[in-house]
Amino acid sequence: MLKRKRLDEISWELFSALSPDERAPYLVQSSGRPYHALIAQQFERDSLDLLCDLATRIRRIAKSRDGMKFLSDLLCHKRAMLYFSQPSSRTFLSFYAACQILGMRVAEVRDTSISSEMKGETPTDSVRTFGSYFDMIIMRTPWQGFVEEMAWMLSNTERPLPIINAGSGKDQHPTQALLDIYTLQRSFEKNGGLENKHVVFCGDLKRGRTVRSLSRLLTYYPNIRQTFAAPEALQIGQDILDQLDAAGVNYDVTTDFKATIPDADAIYMTRVQSEWDNPDGEKPKYNWADYSFTAADLLVLKRTGVILHPLPRRQELDPACDNDPRAVYWRQMRNGMWIRCALIANIFGREQEITHYYMMNLK
Repeated sequence: MLKRKRLDEISWELFSALSPDERAPYLVQSSGRPYHALIAQQFERDSLDLLCDLATRIRRIAKSRDGMKFLSDLLCHKRAMLYFSQPSSRTFLSFYAACQILGMRVAEVRDTSISSEMKGETPTDSVRTFGSYFDMIIMRTPWQGFVEEMAWMLSNTERPLPIINAGSGKDQHPTQALLDIYTLQRSFEKNGGLENKHVVFCGDLKRGRTVRSLSRLLTYYPNIRQTFAAPEALQIGQDILDQLDAAGVNYDVTTDFKATIPDADAIYMTRVQSEWDNPDGEKPKYNWADYSFTAADLLVLKRTGVILHPLPRRQELDPACDNDPRAVYWRQMRNGMWIRCALIANIFGREQEITHYYMMNLK
């Protein structure tokens, strides 16, 4: 368990200079549960197992009317602000639904052109304003480091409150990684568990923050081999490979995606993140057919293999694969709602009530 440190006892300059691993102890409560949920590095194997178990209990409780009434009473006294200054549909809606399931009242800012930022207000002042009205801020932003800075700022006010990172720049997307872990655990629960599996990441790995976060969480599971298949221009960053080296993880880097499919237990497809392209810059040249998964590739994928995708997709994942039982990306999307329910409930310390209800009524 991470030994807690306090954000109100360190300056922003010192905190921002820390590595992600060094920041992690500042983001947990004394009980070990998260306070802010900002980076993959703050989650350990025990906390991942707790959140996945809690998500499953919430999912099963929610199947009945009485169960939904119980869940909707847990946080009916709390309010959440969804501040999404970067476009989103799945992440926004899954957080919105998760808050509703737990009874939280929700407000949103998704278009800053109709907020006071159009009058010149800084995003920092906007977040400070939200902190006056709400009990949690769930934030998606194109600016790397902004979520961490706002978490530090609010922790140093007279009314501190938790922030959840729903995607920050090209850096991290920790709750996507949580739902990916949950999906992998569910996919392999009857096939030896997540340990000893080969996970292949394919696509725009350089700018894919989902891959950066998930790759780190996978290091907590024994003997997982990771393969990064991408054009050289979009290959995984050296900082991620350095983390894997430090963790003693077996990995491969390749430009030949098709050759990895027969040996893969899980294939994690990603789209080209062209929103980060320089419109005036030269477009890299590669054949995206070489980094696409098609119906023909199903013939060489293991019978027990699975295909994931954080969505949205483009041409890299053939819709003809959608009805194959190994295509778990639609389940993956729904799992996002349950794991985000679990995370919010955990931050507010409601996991014991949920477990008690589950044991008394469903076990």
